[in-house]
Amino acid sequence: MISYNNQNLINLFQLKKADTFRRLIPYILLVAGYAAVVCFVEVDYIKLPDNSPLKQLTIFHTLLGFVISMLLVFRTNTAYDRWWEGRRQWGTLNNNSRNLAIKLETLLPVEDTSSRTFFRKIIPLFAKALRRHLHAETTRLELDTEPHPEIPSFDQNKHLPLQVAGAIMNKVQVLQRNGVFSGEQVLFLNTELQSFMEVCGACERIKNTPIPYSYSSFIKKFIFVYTTTLPLGLSFSLHYYVIPLVAMVFYVLGSLEMIAEEIEDPFGQDENDLPLERIATNIKKNVEDIITVTV
Repeated sequence: MISYNNQNLINLFQLKKADTFRRLIPYILLVAGYAAVVCFVEVDYIKLPDNSPLKQLTIFHTLLGFVISMLLVFRTNTAYDRWWEGRRQWGTLNNNSRNLAIKLETLLPVEDTSSRTFFRKIIPLFAKALRRHLHAETTRLELDTEPHPEIPSFDQNKHLPLQVAGAIMNKVQVLQRNGVFSGEQVLFLNTELQSFMEVCGACERIKNTPIPYSYSSFIKKFIFVYTTTLPLGLSFSLHYYVIPLVAMVFYVLGSLEMIAEEIEDPFGQDENDLPLERIATNIKKNVEDIITVTV
């Protein structure tokens, strides 16, 4: 995710990798060339009269301009809602990881270094596993340079976050059976333990349920038809000034659609997607600061 100062006007003149203008340049030039050809054919070659029926297309574009703007506003807002919901879920995971670590730091005996070390490693591992699960990575999950023998190995072909959450819950139950935790203390931990898979399920819902294809495809077709018919009616009044106008209209409409496409999946690896790795690293640092291990 790109961090920036929204009060710095220099941002107006910077072209970053995620800037839509850089990605749309070939299409903008193509649209501008198309507009130039249409203007030349209508005005200079065929020399259509000013009362040509094509001139009435301006009314058509005025009406459709309002419709397409409403569609793009809805499209962008829907995509941003998905992006923000993903950020909220990872904020919840961050808070609950720290809350669980605080509770365990309070409940676990100081001399139980084995259990403390286990939770110190396994709680941040859930965020790491969830990030890889959402990124659909197949690389081997690395626990640590020196893995603790009590932490189980995980099957990379199965649901990794589910395995990590199961290992945490199993360890809590073992501590209860051994008399370290009472039933009331397990209930005290249950809210945070349960929330891990709730966050995972919410993120999977966002990841696995994209904007309906027909809706996204319709908007693209709408933009194409609107842009390609624009110079047909405006060439009579604007002549060759229609070229930069059509290019600008296409840039605005195309950019809104590209932005919506990029942020509707907040768990990807684009420039404006959520910084999941940074959040997971912060969770690891916070948990290690909270749960102390006496050597």
